Amino acid sequence: MALKKIYHLSTCNTCKRIINELNLPDDFILQDIKTEAISKAQIEEMRGLTDSYESLFSKRARLYKERDLKNKSLSEDDYKNYILEQYTFLKRPVVLFNNQIFIGNSKKTVEAAKQAING
Repeated sequence: MALKKIYHLSTCNTCKRIINELNLPDDFILQDIKTEAISKAQIEEMRGLTDSYESLFSKRARLYKERDLKNKSLSEDDYKNYILEQYTFLKRPVVLFNNQIFIGNSKKTVEAAKQAING
């Protein structure tokens, strides 16, 4: 079965704008990571489509600054565990589409996701 899923925050205006922009088919699953936490299996599935847990990790998260994580040397396991512990550490949105992954909200990423989804 082809994967069509978006991990997002329903309270995030950027996520909302991107989801609208992507013009999604009805069979897309939207998971609000605030109300439905990311499971270990889901984070591992995302990791399988990208080069590292770090690429899924948001260094813009407020907690990143609060916990002074930029001055710690984080391992792949650390990144994974932080994302599992606190949804705010996931770089959003994460779009999964047919074994491709699009992480974050940069123009380039959104454009690539749009191309993939809408041909």
